[in-house]
Amino acid sequence: MKFKWSNVTKIYLFLLLFSLLFSFKVLSKENLDWYGDSNSILNKDWDLSKAKHLLERAGFGGTPEQINFLFKLGLSKAVEHLVYYENISIDNMPKFDESNIHDPGLINFPPSRPATTKLAKENGEALGIKVKESGNRKLQPIVNKFFFWLRASRLETKRVAYWWADRMINSPRPLEEKMTLFWHNHFANNETKVRDYRKLLLQNKTFRLHATGNFKKLIIATAKDPAMLYFLDAGQNIKGSPNENFAREIMELFTLGVGNYEEIDIREAARAFTGWNTNDLEFVVNKNHHDDDIKTILNKTGNFSGEDVIDILLAQDATSRFIATKIYKEFVNDKVNNDIIEDYAKILKSNNYELKPLLSAIFLSKDFYSQQNIGSHIKSPVELVISTYRKLGLKDTPGIPDFNQSTTAMGQTLFWPPTVAGWAGGRSWITPALLMERGNFARSFLYPDIDFIDKDFYSPDPKIIVMHKAIREGSDITSATKSSNGGESMMMMSEANMMADRDEDFNTRYGSYKGWQMAVSKVKPIVRNTININFTKMVLNSGAKNTSEAIDYLIDRFLVVKLNDKKREMIISFVNNNLGTENIIQAKTYLEDSLKMALHLIMSQPEYQLG
Repeated sequence: MKFKWSNVTKIYLFLLLFSLLFSFKVLSKENLDWYGDSNSILNKDWDLSKAKHLLERAGFGGTPEQINFLFKLGLSKAVEHLVYYENISIDNMPKFDESNIHDPGLINFPPSRPATTKLAKENGEALGIKVKESGNRKLQPIVNKFFFWLRASRLETKRVAYWWADRMINSPRPLEEKMTLFWHNHFANNETKVRDYRKLLLQNKTFRLHATGNFKKLIIATAKDPAMLYFLDAGQNIKGSPNENFAREIMELFTLGVGNYEEIDIREAARAFTGWNTNDLEFVVNKNHHDDDIKTILNKTGNFSGEDVIDILLAQDATSRFIATKIYKEFVNDKVNNDIIEDYAKILKSNNYELKPLLSAIFLSKDFYSQQNIGSHIKSPVELVISTYRKLGLKDTPGIPDFNQSTTAMGQTLFWPPTVAGWAGGRSWITPALLMERGNFARSFLYPDIDFIDKDFYSPDPKIIVMHKAIREGSDITSATKSSNGGESMMMMSEANMMADRDEDFNTRYGSYKGWQMAVSKVKPIVRNTININFTKMVLNSGAKNTSEAIDYLIDRFLVVKLNDKKREMIISFVNNNLGTENIIQAKTYLEDSLKMALHLIMSQPEYQLG
């Protein structure tokens, strides 16, 4: 049962939202002159709070032990540990456990149900299934399988999201996963268009392989990636009739940014990418479809290929500025200092688009640790959930609350970005409604709903549920798939209608029902475990002896931006009243629930949304 906010709470949260937008924190004079300075801080300036800030931004935060480990490494070693992570073993990280739902008949999956049945009628088979020579609904098994794959791929993609969430929680290379998430938003594809979890999983691995490597290698690999090619209609990009989708996105969203190219550049670049396509999970170039005539792109003329276009784009100063700006916004601040961007763009371009030198320079800089930039980042829903679980010290993603449902309610679903431009991010994450959902998330893992139902395995179409019930009660296909009409019983269909149904090639609604049924029987379920944290033990192990020390410990562990004195005192007073004492040693046998309620209050504050 979903937690309902009272009207008073809604007003309170709205006021908190207002304070989040317009008064994040009071800046101290310390380090104010560091803003916009790309020079490195000194070793004497390195302290535990800066180690915490570094792990928060270059990863997803962590436990006090993980922060202390970074601090003891020292500044340069800490940055090196996070950025140059290849020697850190990840052999214990499990591969995705597939449900084995794909088969050769699903290769080059048709774009629609009508295209599938048309293919079956023309070829006598589709999706690896032959058309029945005679009998009732000759195409029904093919239609069933079409809908099976749509449903099964969505379910499996949600399992891939869980697998990735586990990696983000557990990986000893947090920056690798943070950059994988960054590139997922930069090169945004979604399951609704791609409709193949295998392609999305392969793309995720590509982003991880090149996460902090060379941007040129990354963009070439992504341009040849099956998910990207399918998402941007590469199959329609042929000589004589070029499709401009990919050429436009590679300039507008992936490299140059708006205003640094002309429409003619897009048209000419599209010609260079003609013939690029995919055969299932393999990149192919159809030479018969490739335009090998002379092209002029950004004042360069030649018989350019797709790779040549990428070289031309990377040679532009606008590209290094565009990529440096996006990385700065992700890791430092949405508000960009143009002077420091020029410094970072030069670092990126002079290092032939190697990303590690740029990331190292950012994480060492005075600007990164300036008061204006600490605690200025509004966490995305995925960041919020993963950082919560990492700070709790969890080893896997709980099944309750559901990871996908939690992030979706807050505005973000892995593998389902809303457009090719990805998620807007920043303040778009914290509308009043979304802020309430963030409060709901905090409560949902502290107090899991006992009546949780795995909604993944329920059809999104309520008509399917009605049909399922009708069939279980004995209705035939015709009756079960016919809409109820004026109270007429489904069991009282005319003989004429039933004969007509037997003569049709297929029943689409029944195919949707059977596809859903097949999918939920074959896709492996997500394990529905809850968190198992003893907060009493956690707080007592910290050395806290009274409620003030306990609350200070929780604030320090879970917040980057500290609560003001008034909020802090309010939470301490709440716990004191609840326990009837300030002595937590004396109250340890009944301390747990009060600590959970206090943590829920802390996590419902605007400050918790910041990292």
